[in-house]
Amino acid sequence: MSDIVMVSSAPPTSCDSNTYLLFHGETLLSNGVRASLYTVALVYCFIGLSAITARFFKSMEEIMKHSREVVTIDPHTKASVVRQEKVWNYTIADIALLAFGTSFPQISLATIDAIRNLGQLTAGGLGPGTLVGSAAFDLFPIHAVCVVMPRPGSKKKISDLGVWLVELFWSFWAYIWLYIILEVWTPQVITLWEALLTVLQYGLLLLHAYAQDKRWPYVSIPFLRGERPEDWVPPEDASVDYDSIHDTNEALPITVQNNEYSKVPDTEASSTMDHLVKDTQEDMSWPSIWRQQFIDAVSLESPQSKKMDSVCLRLTRIFWNAIIAPWKFLFAFVPPYHIAHGWIAFICSLTFISGVAYGVTKLTDQISCVTGVSPYVIAFTALAAGTSWPDLVASKIAAERQVTADSAIANITCSNSVNIYVGIGIPWLINTAYNFFVYQEPLYIDNAAGLSFSLLVFFATSFGCVTVLVLRRIIIGAELGGPRLWAWVTSVYFMILWVVFVVFSSLGVSGII
Repeated sequence: MSDIVMVSSAPPTSCDSNTYLLFHGETLLSNGVRASLYTVALVYCFIGLSAITARFFKSMEEIMKHSREVVTIDPHTKASVVRQEKVWNYTIADIALLAFGTSFPQISLATIDAIRNLGQLTAGGLGPGTLVGSAAFDLFPIHAVCVVMPRPGSKKKISDLGVWLVELFWSFWAYIWLYIILEVWTPQVITLWEALLTVLQYGLLLLHAYAQDKRWPYVSIPFLRGERPEDWVPPEDASVDYDSIHDTNEALPITVQNNEYSKVPDTEASSTMDHLVKDTQEDMSWPSIWRQQFIDAVSLESPQSKKMDSVCLRLTRIFWNAIIAPWKFLFAFVPPYHIAHGWIAFICSLTFISGVAYGVTKLTDQISCVTGVSPYVIAFTALAAGTSWPDLVASKIAAERQVTADSAIANITCSNSVNIYVGIGIPWLINTAYNFFVYQEPLYIDNAAGLSFSLLVFFATSFGCVTVLVLRRIIIGAELGGPRLWAWVTSVYFMILWVVFVVFSSLGVSGII
């Protein structure tokens, strides 16, 4: 090995008392105080991630609404028939837009970690640890939330079991594949070809899922498809915007009519958004919409909150709005989702997510530095939960507003696939390509045994999760909702599985077991 390789393969400089985040004066504080401050800042970043998710989800809805005119000839009358056809396929949208977008915090964090690690022959620990931990968070806590989201007594089931089984297969295969390349094929080493094959499997997932959706012969499961609404998300009252960080409205009561969610009109719930929608209908001026975003961002009270009888509740809302005001103002720079079918807002939202993810990586470095806690343990717990918050918010919204459970559950299973094929595949591809062309060396995985142990724990607990979902389908008739008692029992069970994963995985990567 050449001298330059010997230098590059050395471990990075360990944390010392002179390491700080923003100001050198931080080093004058005790490690306990610094750890507390960094943790508060980390939680604040997670609040920012959840805030931008609502705008991201709304932009994705706008993308899904895009349709095109298709002209066909009636075979009997020979007349031209014009119909509107959705541009995006439901299944591909769930995988390519919903799952990819909500997994973007983890992908950004892992990619940033890989770029910072260029020149080191050993891979960083934040990316893989976060993504494996995120898989557990997606599978257990998010299922726990979604199962209680339908109205008491109502049920929501997967309408296309064939597509879900395909997505589930690729989700589990992703982690089997990760175990193979970590422990079987080239133990504790990742080669350029292994990284490339990991990324390419995301394309195979998209192709296989589309083939199942279209029921291509020989490659699809012959399951009948249930009914699914024409719109990806049922339409709602135009005067209501559930984008929580830009809308000063309170959520309106919800009723179900013809199996679709609709908002109950409430004259007292009018706000600046009502005026905004009216202006939009009159002059269709998106600059006025964008300007209104900044006005809403600096408003600490909505017209409805001013009418609250409870002074305590009103002050609490003002206090909370003041806390998140910086995030609201920052994200107001995201263009309105009405422009370019939502694509500009979609891309800008992902850009902001990347910026917040970078701040998360720096804070995590500092927390690990001053506490001595392994980065893998932090990744499995705090980072996995925090960066998976957009997944939780998106699945919760889908579970509440969609007629079926397809997108809510597809977001969970597909996000896990995206975490491996893209979230780990892309960073490893960057590192392996750099090492291959610069040093002619592969990428070495530090603590591969601990990571592999976490995968085994994940397999064991995920089997228990999927088994319960299947039993709910057989006994109750739906994966989500049903009798309230059993919905909450299922939710608690999923949370217990997550605690088991976190405890055993953290002990494993710490070398205790």
